[in-house]
Amino acid sequence: MTLPPLAARHCWHAAINPLHSTVYFSPDTTKEFAGLGITDPVAVNLAHRSAAMGAVGAGTVTATFYNYRHDLVARHLPAVWDTATPEQAVAARLRAADATLRRLLGTETIESPELAEAADLAIRATEGCTRHARPLYAAHADLPVPEEPHLRLWHATTLLREHRGDGHLAALLIAGLDPLEALVSHTATGKGMTPKWLKAIRGWEQSDLDAAAARLRERGVLDADGELTEEGAALRERLETETDRLDAAPYEHLGAAGLARLAELGGGFVAKAVMAGAFPAGLRGKA
Repeated sequence: MTLPPLAARHCWHAAINPLHSTVYFSPDTTKEFAGLGITDPVAVNLAHRSAAMGAVGAGTVTATFYNYRHDLVARHLPAVWDTATPEQAVAARLRAADATLRRLLGTETIESPELAEAADLAIRATEGCTRHARPLYAAHADLPVPEEPHLRLWHATTLLREHRGDGHLAALLIAGLDPLEALVSHTATGKGMTPKWLKAIRGWEQSDLDAAAARLRERGVLDADGELTEEGAALRERLETETDRLDAAPYEHLGAAGLARLAELGGGFVAKAVMAGAFPAGLRGKA
């Protein structure tokens, strides 16, 4: 690594992932998929993220998403493809991203040279991504790059998000954390989704979360109160460090100056989106 320590991680968490993730909680996404005849929130979530892979079934999505309950996925896939094609879902998602960013950022920001600069930087970073063993990234990398700067930026953040995500799954396997243990230990950091959202979006029951917490206590990852132990905190940090290593290439390709500028610009856009209500209250935390 020739970049400053944690610079790439900071940029990803502060600027890249949140900007991409605005579509997950957007009424524009709900509206676009309702127009296709898909109204169940879980079906919308599964369809719009998996559509780039084609008309895949539950097994593929459970494998690539890692921490969704399989029977929840199977309830909607592959049946959702009888309502809309993957191509229609990809197009609807891009329309939703367009409407969402315009609503959250405003016309002045959308048309600004700073946003166009951020798009160029993010696209340049994606040139350092690799396809092997990264199925979600590779599927999205096969999609055309939009012409409009704000959509180019959103497309690039999607590629960077899935590239890191695919590598993170490899790190989870190495760390020996199953899907539920990964979620519960992440929630214990205070940075993951609350149990309420894990149940609503991922399909888990409280009994599932409790069983995972019990396994983590047996391993010494959680204490009796459900907090991370010293070993648990070290495990989560090792996990992030390994993810950083596996995800270094795009940011090394961009370089330190470009990375710092992308973090600055993207962080500003994310702050504006958050102020405009991009994310629901109580999404992240321990309870």
